[in-house]
Amino acid sequence: MTIAELEKNIKENNLASIYLLHGKENFLLENSLKKIKKCFGELKEGLNYIKIENASSDNIILELQTPPFGFEKKLIIVKDSELLKKQAKKKNQNNINEIEKLVEFLENDFKNVKEQNIIIFIEEEADKNALYKAIEKLGVVCCFEPEKVQDIARRIKFICNSYSVNIDNPTISYFIESCGTDLQDLINEVRKLIEYAGKDGTIKKEDIDALCIKKFESVIFDLTDSLGQRNIKLALEVLKNLIYAKEPIQKILVTLYNHFKKLYIVKLCEKYNEDILENLKLKPNQTFLVSKYKRQAGYFLEEELRKILAELINIDESYKIGNCDLNIGLETILCRYCSK
Repeated sequence: MTIAELEKNIKENNLASIYLLHGKENFLLENSLKKIKKCFGELKEGLNYIKIENASSDNIILELQTPPFGFEKKLIIVKDSELLKKQAKKKNQNNINEIEKLVEFLENDFKNVKEQNIIIFIEEEADKNALYKAIEKLGVVCCFEPEKVQDIARRIKFICNSYSVNIDNPTISYFIESCGTDLQDLINEVRKLIEYAGKDGTIKKEDIDALCIKKFESVIFDLTDSLGQRNIKLALEVLKNLIYAKEPIQKILVTLYNHFKKLYIVKLCEKYNEDILENLKLKPNQTFLVSKYKRQAGYFLEEELRKILAELINIDESYKIGNCDLNIGLETILCRYCSK
């Protein structure tokens, strides 16, 4: 089941008896869990609300078989169970037995207790083992992976509209490019922008620059833009701001190297007509970066990018043997390429 379908079912108060919610998009997962709890109604921990961590199959089965005394139903949350994690090459026989025991109960006896229970398994990663398939057959499995940019943009637009605040599509795109694709971070940042704009106000690009905390990777894009446009003053200012924000200089060096390596890959992909998205190994929610990498690669010649990469490697080697200060080394590269 997709996230949208799950949200629709919850909104219609159409709850299943068993769920597996898994994935790394924690904000949407927790948001769906909150909505399920709200639909469920009054929760009394230990009575009709049970939380289980690192559970054995026996504990889960016992909770499912125990009546919700004084209540119509019981909500059971099983979090970070070993039962749905991918097994090592050398399989743990005890864990296999635990999985088989729970699967057998679900397939044969769950029908007798499902009316009195809603059980939700929550995992960051879930292997498609026998338990996964049993849950999928009896209830709902929903994977919470990072959404595509267009889906994230729709959510940001919806939130702004809910507070009668205007924001156009180019500004939303700039907002995501600046602040990343983590929904929790974006929600936190857009709340500031909504408060600043006020009812019937409009969020602008300069508001994002003034109020939002930009992702480190976004700042690296800014630095590269300044470098590509030969703006030495701005390039050094961006570098100094990173250092002032206490970003480790070694991290800045490594990130710059990886960034210019991607620009070099883009240059080669364009030269040999190769797929940029595939070669950069971008995630589905990072496809918008292709146009940014292509634009920045256009600032440099292939030979320039190769030289920049070589110089960054030389700086790293010199630093490690005590012959170079990283800060001065990076400033030297910026000055050299901004002056051309």
